[in-house]
Amino acid sequence: MEESRRPRAVFMAFGTKGDVWPIAAIATAFACDQQWYHVLFITHLAHQTLGMHLEAKNITYVPVSTPPVLAAHQDGNISDSDQVSFSLHKKIIQKEHRKECLSAIERVFGDCPSTEGDFIVINFFALEGWNLAELFQVQCVIAAPYVVPYSAPSSFECQFKQKRPLLYKYFHEASANTVCWKDVMHWMWPLFTEDWGSWRSDCLNLSPILFTDPVTNLPMWHARIPSPLLLYGFSKEIVECPDYWPSNAHACGFWFLPMEWQFSCTKCREILSPNPYTCLVQKDNLCTDHADLQHFLTKTSSPCSPIFVGLSSIGSMGFIKNPHAFLMVLKVVLETTNHSFILFSAGYEPLHDAIQLICGASSKSNKSWKFTCNEGGILLFNDQLYCFSGTIPYSWLFPKCAAIVHHGGSGSTAAALRAGIPQIVCPFLLDQFYWAERLCWIGVAPEPLRKHHLVPERDAAADIDQAAAALSRAIKLALCPEIKAQASKIAERIASEDGIGEALRLLKEKVVLSKQAEVTHHTL
Repeated sequence: MEESRRPRAVFMAFGTKGDVWPIAAIATAFACDQQWYHVLFITHLAHQTLGMHLEAKNITYVPVSTPPVLAAHQDGNISDSDQVSFSLHKKIIQKEHRKECLSAIERVFGDCPSTEGDFIVINFFALEGWNLAELFQVQCVIAAPYVVPYSAPSSFECQFKQKRPLLYKYFHEASANTVCWKDVMHWMWPLFTEDWGSWRSDCLNLSPILFTDPVTNLPMWHARIPSPLLLYGFSKEIVECPDYWPSNAHACGFWFLPMEWQFSCTKCREILSPNPYTCLVQKDNLCTDHADLQHFLTKTSSPCSPIFVGLSSIGSMGFIKNPHAFLMVLKVVLETTNHSFILFSAGYEPLHDAIQLICGASSKSNKSWKFTCNEGGILLFNDQLYCFSGTIPYSWLFPKCAAIVHHGGSGSTAAALRAGIPQIVCPFLLDQFYWAERLCWIGVAPEPLRKHHLVPERDAAADIDQAAAALSRAIKLALCPEIKAQASKIAERIASEDGIGEALRLLKEKVVLSKQAEVTHHTL
């Protein structure tokens, strides 16, 4: 088949690393399996490190300039003028983002008379892709490593029924396996808001309301489409899939990233990444530049393994107002328990600066403090807190830890479940609250921490002590025999799952092979 006639698979994912990288793992698996496809990946320029991994697998990386996160004040004390300013800034960024998305998709599909065999895969933060798929008449698939991170307002159905009674009837009369009200309520409802409607009509020349005729505004009774394929990157053992979900929603199992993507250190990657010919890991040691982390994990003076602490992108989203107070909470816990901590600063500069400030102040009176630049480690608080600014695979690190303290992100949650260790969760937004409650429900974590019990906003001793007491209690509960046993049991139940493989199988069965069958039918 000529290059110009290769079918195209466009993966479009926006948001933080946890939102985007699992979709990229599916794109990579698809590109390796379906090599006659031209695979493209559209995401933020901020994920350019991912772009290098994708291009190594012959995937075209298409960056957009808009940021993954727009951080506003999270404490509720924002002034009216600041709120107006932020809202205007957000609208400007949104307009530019949609313009770049349209331009990127036009470059893919705009000059080709045929889109036969083509499709687009989007995550929940890339709804532009659904509208653009309609514009260029290609199939759209939804993929997400977590349950829908937003729910329809309680008044949505009532208002929809009043404003659009015929469209409401259209969805409720839908036949099996076509788009119906379940799809709308489960994830489609934002597409019916005025914000998307104005973009569809003003910029895409589409009907402002989905599934309606652009001239009459009546439902397209004659043109029903199948319920879109919805791939979820979590295990059925962890998340129940209720009957009220759309018929084409599938829980594939957790989507774990390729190990070689997860190293910030090239030397560690070369040592620990699986051999491409045997798929076996040659060694279990980090490189000499990070021997101090290896030593902390294996030679710690604590009676149990270290506890991992990581909040991923929470800092860059504006939730860690006082990094120094956060570190003081960890300090008090270490002073009153026999634990040790490994803290990943996740590239959040204010937290890294606070770590260096404490290290610098301490080194003046204690020459034994360790400080290493360039992704090395910093030991604080009597060598019981190891602060690391780089990244290493959770699949390597978590089995060496007693428990993990995290924000409830889907990636951290999945990695800890696979490692079979207890979790302490402090959720901040969106699906993190779901995971925090779910982990408690299945018995691998105590009740979730409140935000101020991990990242207090003041340095006041009372606030620090209160937070430290809450964190200490949560750790004690997490390390009880019952939770440890349940975590091990869950790990055994999900060990055989291959989430990426199942997602790939469904894409092949329900998209690739289905399209090939359609072509064969039309040519007979």
